[in-house]
Amino acid sequence: MLHGSQSTRASGTDVGACADERVYAALDLGTNNCRLLIAAPFVAGDETAHVAPSAHAPAIKVFDSFSRVVRLGEGVGASGELSEEAMERTLAALKACQKKLSRHRITSARFVATEACRRANNGANFLARVQAETGIAIDIISSEEEARLAFLGCSSLLAQSSQRAIVFDIGGGSTELMWVDVERTRHGAHLQADNQHITDWLSVGHGVMNLADRFGGTGFSDMMFDDMVRFLSEQLRPFDEANSISQTIGDSSVQLLSTSGTVTTLAAIHLDLPKYDRARIDGITLKISDIRATIRRLLAMRPSERFNHPCIGPDRADFIISGCAIFEAISSMWPAGQITIADRGVREGIILSLINQQP
Repeated sequence: MLHGSQSTRASGTDVGACADERVYAALDLGTNNCRLLIAAPFVAGDETAHVAPSAHAPAIKVFDSFSRVVRLGEGVGASGELSEEAMERTLAALKACQKKLSRHRITSARFVATEACRRANNGANFLARVQAETGIAIDIISSEEEARLAFLGCSSLLAQSSQRAIVFDIGGGSTELMWVDVERTRHGAHLQADNQHITDWLSVGHGVMNLADRFGGTGFSDMMFDDMVRFLSEQLRPFDEANSISQTIGDSSVQLLSTSGTVTTLAAIHLDLPKYDRARIDGITLKISDIRATIRRLLAMRPSERFNHPCIGPDRADFIISGCAIFEAISSMWPAGQITIADRGVREGIILSLINQQP
């Protein structure tokens, strides 16, 4: 049985790992996606690093990964329950993850679930079913822990010139935001040990799926775009006022850092990539004005055009507009000028925290 909270051993042999290499696994079961990462610490001289090193976090290299849109949280806002169809889709994805895990000798692993399972009345029962059918034991984590892990996963992208940063993660069922003291982080606060670097954090109980549901469903997202932006802006305002962020944001020393699928998709569209390419997106810094122009392009598209766009596709087409509304609210509230974009997050944060725990 694979337990997310302790060291594990899966049957089978390592793929691409040396016999004495420590291999770690992380699984992030979200409202919209199921993601797995199997990785090891980066060794100097190896050019296969997945996450670049920083003063606070080691690099990692990836042996295997998995990502599938499962829409586990579909309908939870209305019913309060995970639907049988959504659970079946998710179970199929988790069984694929179990097969990947079985090919590696895992030193330590952590498997987590976020907003959909936090919110659903049957979330815990579903995870018990997952454990019974797949052997994967998944823990429901708090929104604060989700934010911490997401930040840890992308923290190596904090710029040396930044004094403060707004870090955000637009998910399927919630949006996490952190107001980060980068100078404190740079001058000794240890990212894996505590949260001293995060001055304040906010979890907004709306992500791309349940925000669209709140405003009539995906078929109405285009016409309700401005209403969604206004709604999210009101959710952010108390956080802004409590931390005097707007008064600080005019200074170029404040960095905007995103670890969101919505924003990586917008970046790929802006660059006119023939298909999504992580290597072209992860770590890139773009002008906010370019991302907002891309949003206007999307709003002008027909739903079928978004569905068939090579960087959007059927998995993201339904919820790309609600995701854009969340980004518009954030970037309008805090017009930083530029944004750094990470294609990394909770999974990488888990791997880095597991590495740090090892003697």
